[in-house]
Amino acid sequence: MNKLEQLSEELKKDQKTWLVTGNAGFIGSNLTEFLLSNGQKVVGLDNFSTGYQHNIDDVLSQVGEESAKNFTFIEGDIADIETCQKACEGVDIILHQAALGSVPRSIDDPITSNRSNVTGFLNMITAAKDAGIKRFVYASSSSVYGDSKELPKVEGRTGNVLSPYAAMKATNELYGSVFQKVYGMETLGLRYFNVFGRRQDPNGAYAAVIPKWVGSLLTGEDVFINGDGETSRDFTYIDNVIQMNLLAGTTDNPEA
Repeated sequence: MNKLEQLSEELKKDQKTWLVTGNAGFIGSNLTEFLLSNGQKVVGLDNFSTGYQHNIDDVLSQVGEESAKNFTFIEGDIADIETCQKACEGVDIILHQAALGSVPRSIDDPITSNRSNVTGFLNMITAAKDAGIKRFVYASSSSVYGDSKELPKVEGRTGNVLSPYAAMKATNELYGSVFQKVYGMETLGLRYFNVFGRRQDPNGAYAAVIPKWVGSLLTGEDVFINGDGETSRDFTYIDNVIQMNLLAGTTDNPEA
């Protein structure tokens, strides 16, 4: 039995209420599906800026009618503090995935990205604190490693950040650390490396490369790989991201 299967068995014995922000998106919808499939209650929060109603519909059809009864959805924006406060009512654990992703997007429009990625983050973690929610798991980014050339990457050693997006995610980590020290919250940031998998949107100006490749293959179009072939990138499958979020949400290891 692997870690995810063990976790599934443990969850089924202990029902909690989880808030998944950005749950109409790629990662959030997959987290919601796993939680509902394993007997948990889920509150979803999304403003549909990058997520889709059809992702929520697909999740509810996949988990079945009985499990779907454990789902509550709030349409709202994390940049609004009152929405965050409402979403935190009665919640045990938060998996904060809501953000405007993409380094190029943050370069094109840093103000809008900051509104979601910094103001929204601060609203969400403050609402969690005020509601007495101790465990706050959030999506950080591998972009925080910046220009560090060290391989393999080591959590405690980072370089200079290279984009507005990276600066925003590094700010999230600073806030997470401060809220842990000042308010005694249990905050865990997860530095995602180019996540890919089911429900990932292949369309749009800021689409990730793997769904773009798959989309091209399905339609018989050319697949483009930019560069000279010397560059490498790390990619993370969605099931590994589900596992890391759920382990972070349930760990009793104080070092975490």
